[in-house]
Amino acid sequence: MNKVSVVILNWNGGEMLFRFLPSVLHWSTMPGVEICVADNGSTDQSVQILQEHFPSVRLILLGENFGYAGGYNRALKQIDSEYVVLLNSDVEVTEDWLEP
Repeated sequence: MNKVSVVILNWNGGEMLFRFLPSVLHWSTMPGVEICVADNGSTDQSVQILQEHFPSVRLILLGENFGYAGGYNRALKQIDSEYVVLLNSDVEVTEDWLEP
């Protein structure tokens, strides 16, 4: 079990993931942290971008667009962590953002 899972819900946000996900990966390196992107049935290049550029990110394929709450609810059923952080795909984080 991970201590913390950072879960980012995505739908056709490949450009935002390419722009903002590097900050999440860079500033979330403490042990026990898992970064997940739950893809809500994207039809853009989101999945390809994640697979090619961010192989360390856990990709949860939801298969269709379940909306914001529906997508997160389905994704969270696949997460086994003590804590979960829901993060929008257009957020750039900074140093110590995940520290208690």
